[in-house]
Amino acid sequence: MTIRVIIVDDQAMVRAGFAALLSAQADIDVVGEAPDGRAGVAVARSTHPDVVLMDVRMPEMDGLAAARELLSPPAGVVHRPKVLMLTTFDVDDYVYEALRAGASGFLLKDAPPADLIAAVRVVAAGEALLAPSVTRRLIADFAAQRPAARKGPALRLNGLTPRETEVLELIARGLSNQEIAEHLVLAEQTVKTHIGRVLGKLELRDRAQAVIFAYEAGVVRPGDAGQ
Repeated sequence: MTIRVIIVDDQAMVRAGFAALLSAQADIDVVGEAPDGRAGVAVARSTHPDVVLMDVRMPEMDGLAAARELLSPPAGVVHRPKVLMLTTFDVDDYVYEALRAGASGFLLKDAPPADLIAAVRVVAAGEALLAPSVTRRLIADFAAQRPAARKGPALRLNGLTPRETEVLELIARGLSNQEIAEHLVLAEQTVKTHIGRVLGKLELRDRAQAVIFAYEAGVVRPGDAGQ
């Protein structure tokens, strides 16, 4: 199946470079581009892409506002693409809110070409793109701003088994599936099954939202990051 992609970035050279790279892949089709968030939303609504590469900082409408419009569309709009945020910094002020809004992760603009191609495929497959090192920094950088666990998320933890709660905590600490498997002495496929159940029970879209949920429910705190 061909992955339909649009590129939303205010730098024409970035759009052209990404488009050339992605279009060269047999399984990826760049179906549109836009120079700002407002135009990006319009292009997405008309082309129905699978993945939107969305720059964070743009004129007219920034990437965060555009991501919110795409991921929480008005009544009558049923198409919801996956959104992959593009940023110059490994932890941008907008990233946390973008993940809460439903973005599937983010990618550094200076990432190697192979990483960009892999990122599009990963996000299109329904998985989150959140590097473990970035997960740890997100927790460390933002947790102090919201120190109190929210009652709603905390109560929802009651539906998880002890093992599922443990897996959720390890996801939030930034461990990959392989690292979780090694830590718990489980097969990696078993870890994937647990993660699927956690997402299903908590009604979370993907791994990125699981990290945000775990933090807001108090499963992890600033001092836990990277431990």
